[in-house]
Amino acid sequence: MKVVSTSKSHGGIQGVYSHASEACACDMTFAVFVPPQAKDGPPPVLWYLSGLTCTHANVMDKGEYRRLASELGLVIVCPDTSPRGPDVPDEKDNWQFGCGAGFYLDATEQPYAQNYRMYSYITEELPALVAANFPVDMSRQAIFGHSMGGHGALTIALKDPERFKSCSAFAPIVQPSTAGWSRPAFEKYLGADEKGWRAYDTTLLVEDGKRFPELLVDQGTADGFLQDGLRPWLLEEACKKAGIALTLRMQDGYDHSYNFISTFMDDHLKWHAARLG
Repeated sequence: MKVVSTSKSHGGIQGVYSHASEACACDMTFAVFVPPQAKDGPPPVLWYLSGLTCTHANVMDKGEYRRLASELGLVIVCPDTSPRGPDVPDEKDNWQFGCGAGFYLDATEQPYAQNYRMYSYITEELPALVAANFPVDMSRQAIFGHSMGGHGALTIALKDPERFKSCSAFAPIVQPSTAGWSRPAFEKYLGADEKGWRAYDTTLLVEDGKRFPELLVDQGTADGFLQDGLRPWLLEEACKKAGIALTLRMQDGYDHSYNFISTFMDDHLKWHAARLG
């Protein structure tokens, strides 16, 4: 692991790091904020997954999480959204696919299967790296994210409810297998057989029996992607049928940007801190 940069903030340390990833077969960059409480013992860790076109830097620069994370004693880990590099297959004119759009799945189709293994990276490789190099209590983990990252957080939590104490999302893509901006990516990454898509679709995972005790979702009513891409009512319907406690807050007048995310970031941090103990 290489240290790209470190900077003191609110008594803690905001760092950016890189490493050679086996899962993604390229160098990957991620950010970690360690609060001042780490000097007294390992704090819990909260994973933040970013959305389409983003890197680790978007939430680090615009998410406004450090002040409250420092007060609450939370380690915040911010991975990248996809593999990157000159040898990584990409569609440079398509922001909904390729670099910046890994969708937190393990691709099975060529030429993407070698690099686009973000599910394994987020759930296996990066946690092992973080546990080995930072003062974190891996028995207390939580996860949240935005848009594509909200999709990632929800699907990862549903498939591993014993690992995560809590899960929330900002404007998640709740049914990517049918959404116009994600369905083409799923076919390219996972092939034409839609049965293989179900493992990375929140509503279908719930339909197939996956469960998580409770979820918090914030969604802006002025979000331009609300009707065609996000459709939180599908998650609401699935959770109601499954008996999953969903707190869905429709925030009047908010859009899809980090102005929306930063407004409600404190609420999500407090939600997770209360459940992490």
